[in-house]
Amino acid sequence: MKNDKNTNKSTKHLLILGTASHVGKSAVVTALCRILSEEWRVVPFKAQNMSLNSWITKDGKEIGIAQAIQAKAAGIEPTVDMNPVLLKPKGDRLSQVIILGEPYADKEAGEYYGSIEKMHDVLRGALERLENEYDIIVMEGAGGAAEINLYDRDIVNIGTARLTSTPIIIVGDIERGGVFASLYGTIELLPPDVRANVKGFIINKFRGDPAILEPGLRELEELTGIPVIGVLPYFNIRIPSEDSVSIGDKTDKMKQSLKRSRSNDIYSVEIAVIRFPRISNFTDFEPLENLAHVRYVELDEELGTPDAVILPGTKNTISDLYDLRQSGMDVQIKRLKGNVPIIGICGGYQMLGKRIVDSGIENGEAVQVDGLGLLDITTTFDAYEKTTTQVTKTINGGGAILESIKGETISGYEIHMGVTESPTPVFGDDGCVDESVLVIGTYLHGLFDNENVRRAFLTYLLEKKGLTYQPPDDDSKERAYSELAELVRRNLDMELIYRITGLQ
Repeated sequence: MKNDKNTNKSTKHLLILGTASHVGKSAVVTALCRILSEEWRVVPFKAQNMSLNSWITKDGKEIGIAQAIQAKAAGIEPTVDMNPVLLKPKGDRLSQVIILGEPYADKEAGEYYGSIEKMHDVLRGALERLENEYDIIVMEGAGGAAEINLYDRDIVNIGTARLTSTPIIIVGDIERGGVFASLYGTIELLPPDVRANVKGFIINKFRGDPAILEPGLRELEELTGIPVIGVLPYFNIRIPSEDSVSIGDKTDKMKQSLKRSRSNDIYSVEIAVIRFPRISNFTDFEPLENLAHVRYVELDEELGTPDAVILPGTKNTISDLYDLRQSGMDVQIKRLKGNVPIIGICGGYQMLGKRIVDSGIENGEAVQVDGLGLLDITTTFDAYEKTTTQVTKTINGGGAILESIKGETISGYEIHMGVTESPTPVFGDDGCVDESVLVIGTYLHGLFDNENVRRAFLTYLLEKKGLTYQPPDDDSKERAYSELAELVRRNLDMELIYRITGLQ
């Protein structure tokens, strides 16, 4: 049971930094949020996130998906204060800046950093509100902590460390190689006032016998005077990915699914996800990865003959549509019409239509672009306004895939610019289907998080092969959070973490 807020003690803070991007900071914060929430009111926090995987809060605000995941692990509802600044890259050094969950402006890097003091004020306000409500704030840095070229402009690593004077734990990824050098080098390059608050190291993604590392661990401790809290083994627990840097890991998962296909019929199903250059919210398809062979296909690859094709979301629909057409991937996709399901989500849905009309909002200039022509829709971009909302919809589309669940409800969230006119909505007033009912488009992110949609989709694909879908016993996120927390308990010195945080 969570303790009541004790107004006689100040809120505790813990900052998890990393030696680089994708070393495991988010996973460590997720695990600590689950573990600490058993006794205290705990909340995640990341001052600034750069990610195209985002989440919509209940009040319609947009934050990085990692903080939403961490909040769910802590048993609380995600809010905008957990990620007050979100940067969504659009290409050509341009990013959409989201402040407190709402679009602020499209800015180039230099222009953004020129207004960084305003971001510091946003950060302070968010932290103060969280401190009034929670016992512990588990904070996450971004990229590598020792980005010496950014120290005077940084709000997420050095800025957060200085504002909170918090104890710091640094995570290093041994799979990249050179983990001891990267941990030692990070410490040496940190400003002295921040370095003084580093209280521990975590080594992540180790494959093998940890005893092999012992001499290196001891020498690192002697050189720095900082203890190694533990070594986490390489794991494949189903926690949604933070950003497209994680797509590189999909190759290993693909190989695993191909091996499983020899002993399990379900992995004989191949679902091709088109990897746009500006792909966003690809976490939409991660619920399928343990149930089928999900292949992320580059635009210059052969699409082949998959059992289904998915066009995902994108941060710039028109630019990715241009690239799709220039590569010839559009022709490969259209050849499959009528033979396999083709599903478009968000930007992918817009591409499936007949036409996209942009007044300059989406791509910087007024254009009309032909889509793939697979759905009878037109999308218009005529205002710098974004739809951000959680939704519950009733399935009103039928056909071979959806007929078995027609009338049931599904939930998800929408994050998109542009308005789409559809004569044949498929989920409530959203989406569109073609005459074959095999081409389906929707703005609904989180579509495959719905068990009924997963079941209907995979049942259709397997029955075409003469096979039967047998759902797993439990593939819930709650189970994944618990598995991750248990792995961290077993491999880290939690008593030391409690002492570092001031909980003991």
